[in-house]
Amino acid sequence: MDGFAAVDFGFAREVLQRGVAALYLVAFVSSLNQFRALLGEHGLLPVPELLARVRRSGPGRWPLRPTLFRWIRYTDRRLVALCVVGIVIAALLVAGIPQLGSPWLPMVCFLLLWLGYMSIVAVGQTFYAFGWEMLLLEAGFLAAFLGCADQPPPTVVIVLFWWLVIRLEFGAGMIKIRGGREWRDLTALMYHHETQPMPGPLSRQAHLLPAGIHRLEVIGNHVAQLGLVWLVVAPILGLWIPGPVPAIVGAVGAGVVIATQLWLVITGNFAWLNWATIVLACSAIGVPTGPHRAVTALPWVIDGLPLPWFVVTCLVGLLYVVISVPAVRNLSARDQLMNASFNRWELANAYGAFGTVTKERIEIVVEGTMDPGGGDPGPETEDWREYGFKGKPGDLHRIPRQFAPYHLRLDWLMWFLPLGRLYQEWFARFLVRLLEADPPTLRLLRHDPFAGERPVRVRAVAYRYRFTTRAQHRETGDVWIRDRRRIVVRPISLSDRT
Repeated sequence: MDGFAAVDFGFAREVLQRGVAALYLVAFVSSLNQFRALLGEHGLLPVPELLARVRRSGPGRWPLRPTLFRWIRYTDRRLVALCVVGIVIAALLVAGIPQLGSPWLPMVCFLLLWLGYMSIVAVGQTFYAFGWEMLLLEAGFLAAFLGCADQPPPTVVIVLFWWLVIRLEFGAGMIKIRGGREWRDLTALMYHHETQPMPGPLSRQAHLLPAGIHRLEVIGNHVAQLGLVWLVVAPILGLWIPGPVPAIVGAVGAGVVIATQLWLVITGNFAWLNWATIVLACSAIGVPTGPHRAVTALPWVIDGLPLPWFVVTCLVGLLYVVISVPAVRNLSARDQLMNASFNRWELANAYGAFGTVTKERIEIVVEGTMDPGGGDPGPETEDWREYGFKGKPGDLHRIPRQFAPYHLRLDWLMWFLPLGRLYQEWFARFLVRLLEADPPTLRLLRHDPFAGERPVRVRAVAYRYRFTTRAQHRETGDVWIRDRRRIVVRPISLSDRT
């Protein structure tokens, strides 16, 4: 580092700008494909209904985050237009085209992504209530101030990315230590690979590893998140300590974070959480370069940064000093909040995941039948057919697929159902949409057992799922075994809704 300019962090800036933009690209594609069926005009939780309730709450009151749909009436067409614009801008940033101009051009592009995606998250309700939504928003805001290709990145902005990594990783580590006992007795990973929301192709193999390996996984997680993550701030010491040591230590810290996240990538499906953490960790990788070409087009330049740009980035730094106070307090609080925002703009947030690990995997299996008979004689006497989801376990023989960084929102919400209140409004509407054979809803699924025809009745059944052992897999070829627990939603038909 060279004072106000992080001259050795050009590579880090390239990864941050293009990587964050790539994640926005995935997020907008995910919204384009799923938002209308989940939250559109005829969705499970329609946005127009939400906005109408908010407006009836009283003039001048707006409890939601900032959104364009406060001033522009929501329609599905406008949602599509917003997603398409976001995809185009994100693709241009991934290609590095705006970065070839002045620093103001990539700044405007990233701020448009930030505001556009915040407009979606603000009205996304439970389908967008995930920690990686606010992580992407904050990363996009900070990426707006990394500058352009012919200037060094501002030191203050690179440091703010380190602060984001600390809150993300150290916060997650502290959540675990303060959370379930399984993280303290080192047994958490004996359950996690099997019970995580959406397993991946290698999750079963990871689950079948010896108990000693699982304990080492937990120890490695604690060491990385509570200790070694702090190495990412070491390059700042380069302002006072000459030589390559601070940069090397920072790169080691980044490498530890990246290695642990890659293990999570290959053993699970956590949308873009792990990929975002990998991209952000690259902010600590400094690559020594020669003297940076100074900008001479403006009358005042500070360490290669034009004075107006220098002032703007310093103001962003000062803003973060102020708004980070609640996040600092939260890290040291006994009742630490997880994935919490302390302001409406989703900046300087608190992060964390899996403070507790579920010990048993309960899946809600949705079934339909063409049998018009009354009651529920049982699975052996009626032809109940199971709906197949894209990501969540269902078919016992099917190997889980890899979807991350793409986010299957319906599948994730299905995982939460048995953990809390089962009779949620969106799930009740989902069952009705199945009875109607609603095409947009059916497109969210992998398999419709009725090929577009309307079933007479649908129901929901709880099963316990477990990975097969190696011996069981050799015998049957199955990936899962399951046992039926109970019917959680008794058979309903469209006539029951009238």
